[in-house]
Amino acid sequence: MIPLHHILFFSSTLFCIGLFGALSRRHVVGILISVEIMLNAANVNLVAFSRWTGLIPVNAQVFAIFIITLAAAAAAVALAIVLTIYRNRKTIYTNEIDLLKW
Repeated sequence: MIPLHHILFFSSTLFCIGLFGALSRRHVVGILISVEIMLNAANVNLVAFSRWTGLIPVNAQVFAIFIITLAAAAAAVALAIVLTIYRNRKTIYTNEIDLLKW
């Protein structure tokens, strides 16, 4: 069995990669992918702690599936917004989107 600190190191590394990607990207689709990576890191933590504490592993798996479903719904809504912005502005770079500026 893999020790807990190895899994936590992997999860924190995955979260940091996602955070760096979300903060450094200019492309909206890249930001969405980075957010998905951060949510997957949270899922790894959920399952790892569930396994380590000896609780029923099904509980953490249900929460992980809920987070995956929530992330898929958020990605669908975000991609719909990105497509709408692309139709209007012909760009998906965050520094060129100034819809709130008049």
